[in-house]
Amino acid sequence: MKRKSLLLVFGMMMVLLLAACSSEGSSSGSDDGKVKLRIAWWGDQPRNDYTTKVIEMYEEQNPDVQIDAEYASWDDYWQKLSPQAAANELPDIVQMDVSYLAQYAQGNKLADLTPFLGEQIDTSNMTEDYVNGGKIDDGIYGMNTGVNAVGFHYNPELLEELGLGSEIPEDWTWDDYKSMSDKAVAQGAFFDTHLRPDVFFDYYLRSQGSRLYAEDGSGLGYEDDKLFVDYWSMIAEQVEKGATPTPDALAQITGIEDDPVVKGEAIGIFQWSNQFVGLKQVAEKPLEIAPMPGPGTSDGLYLKPGMFFSVSQNSEQKEAAADFLDFFMNDVEANKLILGDRGVPGSSEVKDALKDEVSEAQKQVFEYVEWAETNSSPMGAPDPAGAGEVIELLETLAEQISYGQLAPKEAAESFRTQAEGMLGQ
Repeated sequence: MKRKSLLLVFGMMMVLLLAACSSEGSSSGSDDGKVKLRIAWWGDQPRNDYTTKVIEMYEEQNPDVQIDAEYASWDDYWQKLSPQAAANELPDIVQMDVSYLAQYAQGNKLADLTPFLGEQIDTSNMTEDYVNGGKIDDGIYGMNTGVNAVGFHYNPELLEELGLGSEIPEDWTWDDYKSMSDKAVAQGAFFDTHLRPDVFFDYYLRSQGSRLYAEDGSGLGYEDDKLFVDYWSMIAEQVEKGATPTPDALAQITGIEDDPVVKGEAIGIFQWSNQFVGLKQVAEKPLEIAPMPGPGTSDGLYLKPGMFFSVSQNSEQKEAAADFLDFFMNDVEANKLILGDRGVPGSSEVKDALKDEVSEAQKQVFEYVEWAETNSSPMGAPDPAGAGEVIELLETLAEQISYGQLAPKEAAESFRTQAEGMLGQ
């Protein structure tokens, strides 16, 4: 009897063990022999809808693959992803933001996609800078779903009405910017509505051969504080003479409909290319996009990834996941559903095919980003840990400079001391 009991217990243990093994493998395979993948992203309902259709399109062409979708709002997405990462249970494919990519990659939660480039993932129609947008150290840990570039979004009709010509020239300079601002102010108009401190100070530094952060993230990326003084003296002068609204006036803007460009009170605004479509729709004006002022425009400009798709390190189906990424980025019919929602596509073939599919405003964005691809420099390392505090500090100092409460030279010294402390020096 004891022998039979032992055999029965042993048999039950084997059944439970086999069941457990079957359960553990459910993320990479199913009972019908299909490869099973999980994919997660954040976004609104339109994004959820078209992404689901893209997945269905892929499954129709690859009947041996089943993809289960998980999506949420921005906050809920990261709250859910963090414990999944800690338990090594991330979905096979995860949407990544540039502010989180380094954290997850350096935490060994994301797979290096380098072995899949040119194999499962075709990058032949993409520029090197585009692909390297997802580079961390020596690996590629995210594939760009699309890119953005900063520029000046302006109203050519108001520009001409104020006697400043019919368009902003491609090779304009900061001196041109100040001169045109003087003429706009003389006729009661703003020239622009401000430059976001971290984005555009970094652009200015890059155009001068430096950058905001050191490449290794250990401190600031420029040594001469005169760069700080020169840039912020110009910004303070713009506010003082009325070419740019004061911080108080900007604080009254509660939505895009209140923007001085929309209300016809300003010629333009410096911002990312993905913000152009919304501005033009609300303004209902024939807006155009111009490059940033120079000199050094090509050194200052870079292509910023809108977001990434990454493959998790814990995935047992990395090749299959990489194949889906290729489909998402390179399939023309799939991108006719996506329509650049996650940024301007990197594939030149896809961009050409979409030019007749997108709105006129979106087409303008495509054309500007295409110009920026050949008139920009590599983005470089992503923002380091501590960058959030540095940006808050810079915004505070910028406001004090604009109010005349702090001289640019004093602000330069204060910024260096505090920022390098925040960055670990």
